[in-house]
Amino acid sequence: MVDDRQLLAAWRAGDLRAGEALFDRHIVAIHRFFKNKLGDSDAIEDLVQRTFMACVEGRDRFREDASFRSYLFGIAHNLLCDHFRERARGRRAVDVDELSAVDLGAGALTVIGQRREIRLLLEALRRIPLRFQVVLELTYWEEMSSTEIAAVLGLPAATARSRIRRARELLGESIAALAGSAELRESTTANLDRWAQELREGWLGPARGRR
Repeated sequence: MVDDRQLLAAWRAGDLRAGEALFDRHIVAIHRFFKNKLGDSDAIEDLVQRTFMACVEGRDRFREDASFRSYLFGIAHNLLCDHFRERARGRRAVDVDELSAVDLGAGALTVIGQRREIRLLLEALRRIPLRFQVVLELTYWEEMSSTEIAAVLGLPAATARSRIRRARELLGESIAALAGSAELRESTTANLDRWAQELREGWLGPARGRR
């Protein structure tokens, strides 16, 4: 399989099919990035389109010391934060990093036919501060390393590792607060990797292609 860097080089050289191949490879993952933070919102498709438009406009500014995927998710993350700030404009000052998706007005989720552990995991993620939700979803669903996550967020690698550790702690606390029973809490936390994988391949949609 042709890797992202080869496709990007061909795209920069004028091969439009290479650009289309890059979009096709990553569009499902970018859609997944927005979905659990915005719920069943019409804004998702707009943000996905804007992410790729920004990629088109900035393709020649991409520094190849990071992966193309990290660059693309960095654009998506910035657009998501801008979206939440815009929604709150005129009402209150918003520190996007410190508020959860629920606090920021994320839309409701339609999760039909999913196991209760998966429903609990989704809700627990949406109730921790956004900066921690983001690093966990990039870890579990996009299988990014701490180095890649650091590139997405513009952080030192050590800070990204620390944030991932704290995010896991907060997720455990959120699950415990929402579970309603010790049995559900334990079945969710003990098999967290399994539920995250089922979410990635099922409700949130599989990624198309690999780097």
